[in-house]
Amino acid sequence: MQYLRDDAMTALIFGFFASMWFGWAQEKPPPSWRRWLALSAILSLVVGAAGSYLAWRHWGDGSALSEPGAMRRYGITVGVEFALAGIGAAILGMRKRQDLIAPWICLVVGVHFAPLAPILKNPMLYALAALMTVVALVAVPLARRRDLAPSAITGVGAGAALLVFAVVSVISVL
Repeated sequence: MQYLRDDAMTALIFGFFASMWFGWAQEKPPPSWRRWLALSAILSLVVGAAGSYLAWRHWGDGSALSEPGAMRRYGITVGVEFALAGIGAAILGMRKRQDLIAPWICLVVGVHFAPLAPILKNPMLYALAALMTVVALVAVPLARRRDLAPSAITGVGAGAALLVFAVVSVISVL
């Protein structure tokens, strides 16, 4: 069963976070990227706003999170994600490896989509999990080869992935 409210909320959340990733990519990008990163961040917010409007329109349509135990499993999954992301970022910061924080966060976020897919009854999250995980794993070697900040590569890859999936979510509601 497709839950239109969940798809709309997915567009809202993914649009918002895509914008954040495009913002993080602006830490140390090549100057020629700045305009495109800013435009991508703005576009992501527009898609997120569309998701917000659609969620409001479909709020009474039901949600996978209304099923027994789903909200608890969702909360645990997201709580574990935040804890792992925060602990890893703190360890990287203490070790003076701040350059690896963006790929670490991307990896944790990517992996967390896999257990969320059955909770939210959204198989597309498996594809997003794989894509975000690949972005995290290739960001550092690619950044080193291109003499770029890992946050630039990670931010562009994660932002683009989330934006595409946000747009797909909006389209699925329409």
